[in-house]
Amino acid sequence: MPQPNLAKLVRIHISETDLYRGKPLYEAIVGKCRELKIAGATVFQGREGYGETAEMHRSHLLRSDQPIVISIVDSAANIARLVPLVEEMMDTGLIATSDVSAIRIQKNV
Repeated sequence: MPQPNLAKLVRIHISETDLYRGKPLYEAIVGKCRELKIAGATVFQGREGYGETAEMHRSHLLRSDQPIVISIVDSAANIARLVPLVEEMMDTGLIATSDVSAIRIQKNV
């Protein structure tokens, strides 16, 4: 049975319309993760949500501003390198980090 490793989980909460240098912020963040050889990042698109401003983020008939959550898991050292760079890329949003136990499953087929 694989042993769990201590790791960090980062959840970045942004909006679909957030941009970085003319491209979607979520794409830029995932690109930065790949550049830094972060273990992995997954982008989730929410149906509806709100943050501290209480402004609703959802799909509308004329425009779409759905919430986005980027989930990243890696070592504490790699996350420590990533977070300040992501902070610089963001104008608004939330970065939440937590300690997790990570178990990598990889079976030979």
